[in-house]
Amino acid sequence: MFLNMRSILLFCCAAVLLVSCSEYQKVLKETDTKAKYEMAEKLYEEGDYKRAVRLFEQIAPKYVGRPQGERVMFFFADSYFKNGDYYLSGYQFERFIKSYPRSDKIQEASFLGAKSYYMLSPRYSLDQTETDKALLKLQTFINNYSESEYFEEANTMAGELTTKKEKKEIEIAKQFNKLGEFNLPILISAITALDNFITDNPGSVYREEALFYRIEAATRLALNSTEERKQERLEDALESYNTLMRYFPETEFKKKADGYAETIREELSAYNTTSLSK
Repeated sequence: MFLNMRSILLFCCAAVLLVSCSEYQKVLKETDTKAKYEMAEKLYEEGDYKRAVRLFEQIAPKYVGRPQGERVMFFFADSYFKNGDYYLSGYQFERFIKSYPRSDKIQEASFLGAKSYYMLSPRYSLDQTETDKALLKLQTFINNYSESEYFEEANTMAGELTTKKEKKEIEIAKQFNKLGEFNLPILISAITALDNFITDNPGSVYREEALFYRIEAATRLALNSTEERKQERLEDALESYNTLMRYFPETEFKKKADGYAETIREELSAYNTTSLSK
């Protein structure tokens, strides 16, 4: 009896699904814009965004300038977003914002448009063009809608993307530092990159790391410099060490940093001894 009831239930569900699909295919092929609109909205409300967006693609151009156009455009963009088609949702939300700047949905559209680009942001080692675009969109949203229910989430996403860009910068500087062990011009580039990072990102989670690698690069450069430049560069390296200790006295790099500082002081003491003997 139980198996029969289960079979009947499955049969009924399959029949309903089949009828629904047939109705959808019929509406998809016909020219009745109103029928497409009603079916698209019904599917959207049911969460069937994949089928809804196909209908919205067909009818959106026909509703430009019409009273329902605002509603259609928002559902169209949001269907792309819900489907994970973030390139298309970002583009369509931008169109919505330009077309309906006074819409009640403008705040939500601005957030979802920015979030679309956030979702497109790749891992830190790849090109960060999409990350830059997402940060710009998120910052615009944060500046314009400080009272929004989406404000905290937008701030969190912006923070994540900023950290990702900082990660890329610090890794490039570290790579220069590694390559510069046997190439002084590259080592100078590493110091420049680290200096720029420290100046441009004072609140970065990678600041401690940058200060340490600045010591390492500056020490290597000083030890391999000509006599004319060596003392000056040793003093610069020691200043790097003092900066790290001032801001991060319990740094995880303390043992290595102390080792570099000891080497620097030993080298500098030779210059002091020479000066006294003169």
